[in-house]
Formats: sequence, structure tokens, C-alpha cells
Amino acid sequence: MAEKKTCFVIGPIGEEGSEIRARSDKVLKHIITPPAKECGYEPVRADAISEAGIITSQIIERLMEDDLVIADLSHQNPNVFYELALRHVFRKPVVLMIDNDQEIPFDISAARIIPVDYRDLDSVEEAKAELTKQIKAIEENSGDVDTPVSMAVDLKELRASKNPVAKSNAEIIERLQDIRMFMEKDGSGVLGTDLMEECREMIDRVAAIRSIAAEIRLREGAYEQECGGIARQCRAVDRWLLVLMGSVTRAPHSARRVTPHERPS
Repeated sequence: MAEKKTCFVIGPIGEEGSEIRARSDKVLKHIITPPAKECGYEPVRADAISEAGIITSQIIERLMEDDLVIADLSHQNPNVFYELALRHVFRKPVVLMIDNDQEIPFDISAARIIPVDYRDLDSVEEAKAELTKQIKAIEENSGDVDTPVSMAVDLKELRASKNPVAKSNAEIIERLQDIRMFMEKDGSGVLGTDLMEECREMIDRVAAIRSIAAEIRLREGAYEQECGGIARQCRAVDRWLLVLMGSVTRAPHSARRVTPHERPS
């Protein structure tokens, strides 16, 4: 019998008998556990290995080593976001979910977050199906995971590279950061016609750069490691652009984005 893969669950837990604990227990039992087990994972919530609210070395080890992390961002619990940041540093796969009537912090609004209403059976079934879909997608695309932290590290390496292809990628990423800052200041979540057209042009540019990197890697074995990194970064930028263009042009679901100036202090 195949050994179960590990799945660490982070989210708001609350004290015994509290409303938050009751919700967390239902989400774990009825939404997270069935699809996780169906995909061969054994889900373990943080309170099973540590006192609620305490981030121990055991928790950090699970964030570093577990095959999968499922993060419930509901109630914007500070510990959950700290643990999510650690997972990002380790560049490991994570699936995000949130109550569909709660706000999505803008810093992660480009990510694929599963909305759910645990009191609505249709919503529960939809969330379970999407959870299964995302887990399978992660398994089909194994390897390094692109996160905000890894993107920053890659950008630093690209800037320092003497390869013109790498430098071109760095320019594209920096422009994407400018667009993101503009959206944060604007607060509407909508790109104007000019910026949308610029995004489309950058998608074409990234595709061309990725093709060039692949050709160089075939011709020049000595550059294989560097060009492999460039190709990976091209794919990351490509995905980011597509997510950006999709998210800002369609009406959001009831879990709305929250801009930095709206966040509670």
C-alpha cells in the first residue's frame, strides 16, 4: 500500500467551544479532508501538533517539508499569513481558500483562491471539486513553485545576469510591478485600455524570450542551467500576466479584494 502524502492545514482555529473553532472543524471535516484523502494525502491541522496560536518548530518543519499545504485565509488571522509567507519562502505548493463573504487581501488577490460557504451544500461541493482540481494540477506540474518571494529572488538574479535575455525578463517583471502599484493606488481593480494593451504586448514578448532561451539551451550546453532558469521565469511571468488580465476584466465573486489602505491595522 502506497504511503500517504503529507498535507498540512493552516487556518483560524480559535478556542474550544468558540464559533471560529466550530467553523474550522466543519471546514476541515467536510471540505478539506475528503478531496485531500481522495488524492492520497493525510491532512493534519496545526492544532494537532501544537497549542493553538503558537508557531512551534514542528509547525515550521511541516511548512518546510510537507508535500502540500492548504491555507484557509478566512478572518485574516495573522499567524496564518505568517505561515503562508514561510511556505512561500520554501517554494512549496499551497492551495488557498476563504469564506466567500470575506475580503481577499490585495497582495495575494492574483492567486487562485477557492471561495466557500460552509453553510451552503452547493458551495461545499463546488469547493471540494475545485480543491481536487488544484491538487491534481499541482501534482501534474511538480517542481519549483513560483511565489512572491521566489519571484523577488529570481528578479535579483536576472538583474545581475550578463545574459541579455535575462535582463529583458527583469525589465518585464519590473514593469509588472509598476502596473501592480498603479492598481493598488487606483483601488478599482480595473486596467485601462493602454495598460491592457501593454500586458498583451508583454505576453508576446515573454513567449519570444522563452523560445530564444530554449534554442540557446539546445545549442549551448554550458548555459543550460542559466537558460533553464530564464525559461522558468518566462513561464512564471506568462502565468502572472494571464492571471492579471483575467482577474481585472471579470466581475469578482462575493469575496472581494481589499486594497492596502482598507486593511485593519
